[in-house]
Amino acid sequence: MNHTNLKPAWKLLISIIGCELIGISSGLLSASGVTDWFLTLRKPSWNPPSWLFGPVWTILYCLMGIAWYLIWKSNADTNQKRTAFRLFALQLLLNFFWSILFFKFHQPLYAFIEIIFMLLAIILTMHSFYSVSKTATWLLVPYLLWVSFATFLNFTIWSLNS
Repeated sequence: MNHTNLKPAWKLLISIIGCELIGISSGLLSASGVTDWFLTLRKPSWNPPSWLFGPVWTILYCLMGIAWYLIWKSNADTNQKRTAFRLFALQLLLNFFWSILFFKFHQPLYAFIEIIFMLLAIILTMHSFYSVSKTATWLLVPYLLWVSFATFLNFTIWSLNS
């Protein structure tokens, strides 16, 4: 393998591992709330089983990483890429803090307000990605759908417990 083939591979690895590390870090910081406080909450009958969240988020962070990589490696205008990266970073930052607000600080209302901003940031990210890579945009669709579901679940849990 020559040097030119290595660079894109490194970008892909950095992109996926970077996204996964955000998820792992947020999960570690909020883990205690998942194992005690969350279990005491009233939840809707359609609340997914706990074991499902880990695999779903692992896949979603991987897809996010691949989307990020596609933007990073593209030949798009620097300003377009910069905007796309900033929006991607914003939604990732909001994603990181949602678990902490909800699970660590036991604040479903604040987490609900925050997840609304995260949804908007995901939509804006997808919009900015579209002009650079349609594939990157489509890779974020499962994430958008899951966060939309999580928003409704967050609201329902808050409603049931307030």
